Amino acid sequence: MTEELNVRRAAAEKGHPSQAASDEPIRARNVLKILTAAVEIFSRKGLDGARIVEIAKASGLPKGNVYYYFSSKEEIYNAAIDRLIHSWDDAFRHISADREPGEAIEAYIRAKLDHARENAAETRLFANEILQGAVHLSIEARDHMRTVTSEKARVIDAWAAAGKIEKVDPRHLFILLWSATQFYTEFEALACDALHVTQLKVADYNLAAKTITETVLRGLLARPS
Repeated sequence: MTEELNVRRAAAEKGHPSQAASDEPIRARNVLKILTAAVEIFSRKGLDGARIVEIAKASGLPKGNVYYYFSSKEEIYNAAIDRLIHSWDDAFRHISADREPGEAIEAYIRAKLDHARENAAETRLFANEILQGAVHLSIEARDHMRTVTSEKARVIDAWAAAGKIEKVDPRHLFILLWSATQFYTEFEALACDALHVTQLKVADYNLAAKTITETVLRGLLARPS
């Protein structure tokens, strides 16, 4: 750890507010490189099988630089998981009380499918973590997911109370949507077999979005009395 400690000590000795501000773009760029490389490795090898040295090599940074930003591979792992969870918030923003249910749910389904397709390694990493019992999922991450889900569940309940959709348990609805939208990336081989293709294309995801949306909304949108 001597190399890592020297890097940190040198940075601390010469650091000051103006220097820290000017270094922020570099920091953000390097952290992104580390997380991008780490996610790919973690998704294939898991936390236990990954090593800092291979994360450093894949990121194109010296090992000492990796330790400058993260104290351990566990910290990198947690940062990667947190980054994914918070990125799901962008899709969840479509579930909003000021939108019509059909439009909002369609937008949410498409956003979730697009996110999974564009962030395949992160999606599979999270799936592997859950399949292994979520033992490394932090309390903060769990609390964030519960809070956001409860907030959006209240929107679903409000739509139902207003007669805009059939009464439904919002949390089970979200579980259904998460399962449907993430399956194509998490279990791509099975999806390919079912669709008789060798690789999923954007067109397959678009058709998935259409099928899931129409199926869900047929059962969910309130029927005229």
